[in-house]
Amino acid sequence: MDLAYIPSPSTGVLHLGPVPLRGYAFCIIIGVFVAVWYGNKRWIARGGKAGTVADIAVWAVPFGLVGGRLYHVITDYQLYFSEGENWVDAFKIWEGGLGIWGAIALGAVGAWIACRRRGIPLPAYADAIAPGIAFAQAIGRWGNWFNQELYGKPTDLPWGLEITASANREAGVYHPTFLYESLWCVGVALLVIWADRRFKLGHGRAFALYVAAYCTGRAWIEYMRVDEAHHVLGLRLNVWTSIVVFLLAVTYIVVSSRVRPGREEIVEPETGKGKAPEAVADAETETETEGDDAPAAEAVEPVEDAVPDAVEDASTGSDQPASNGADKS
Repeated sequence: MDLAYIPSPSTGVLHLGPVPLRGYAFCIIIGVFVAVWYGNKRWIARGGKAGTVADIAVWAVPFGLVGGRLYHVITDYQLYFSEGENWVDAFKIWEGGLGIWGAIALGAVGAWIACRRRGIPLPAYADAIAPGIAFAQAIGRWGNWFNQELYGKPTDLPWGLEITASANREAGVYHPTFLYESLWCVGVALLVIWADRRFKLGHGRAFALYVAAYCTGRAWIEYMRVDEAHHVLGLRLNVWTSIVVFLLAVTYIVVSSRVRPGREEIVEPETGKGKAPEAVADAETETETEGDDAPAAEAVEPVEDAVPDAVEDASTGSDQPASNGADKS
């Protein structure tokens, strides 16, 4: 092994005593914790409540894992459903294979369900969690290092990644595209944090900036990879996906900034858990209506009590009206 190159781990499984822990799964788990932790800090800074990000993540993370796996299996179906392949391997998520596009799309569905249950606007939540997602991706990409997968073209650069031979790969030194994407994601997170502070991004624009910036890097990184993939008009499928999603994100930023400028003033209404703002508004309206229509029994004092008070005020020359409890706004 040449020390001038980045070595690959001899195994993708870490052992905590008798408990085996796969490096890929470990990176995903750490990434999720970082995303929730940092997202919670940003949510509180925006005026939200502590713990809300974690509560919504309980829905978003499982949906995201399913979505990420579905995207990978659908776009790389030949790895599982071709002749000689075992379709059961499609369920072995610990061996790697999560498509970020499917993870974000279906994860957003889970987050939307949870936000609806709490009466929270999804765009505000997405803005808070966006940099955390980028940090999570930066950490999660190291799972590819443990699995010795998704590397780039051969290279003689000193930061090249040394890959060992196996049944489905040749030994050699390749571009560490996992490292390139990890560093890019850190840069994306820092960009979103800076832009959010500088321009007070709201209504989903911080999240859209994260998407656009990530797609920019993913396009050129994807172009460097040599793993098997479907091609459309000479480009890898994920390159086209990056281009399309980038255009959608930029369009959203432009349109949203014109239609809904500024930032949300309230990201989490003071409501009970699981109660939507509409329900609370209806309850408040009903209470006010009942208060207007109810007899003013408490507001009117008995005549025998009110008359002496009036006589006493008149005798003292007080300019203050008698307090009879009816002056309530």
